[in-house]
Amino acid sequence: MASETRVNHQEKAYSLLKADADKILRLIKVQMDNLTMPQCPLYEEVLDTQMFGLSREIDFAVRLGLVDEIHGKELLDSLEKELSTLHDAFIKE
Repeated sequence: MASETRVNHQEKAYSLLKADADKILRLIKVQMDNLTMPQCPLYEEVLDTQMFGLSREIDFAVRLGLVDEIHGKELLDSLEKELSTLHDAFIKE
């Protein structure tokens, strides 16, 4: 029973972190589509702040044992790749 509860907490923690990563991606898409260019200091500030916050969330979940360090890093790396692809597509327009 305790291991089942732990697995549920781990799944929920990862799901919440993934939702936060998706929210960052949506925020940056909206900002690029409607507000600012990627070279704008506001864009960079939002991106840096959001990515730092997510990295701290992941670190906290890893320290609690709710998320494996490798999975946390993969989530952050995946978001960075998606943001890079989005940025490159915007620059090519």
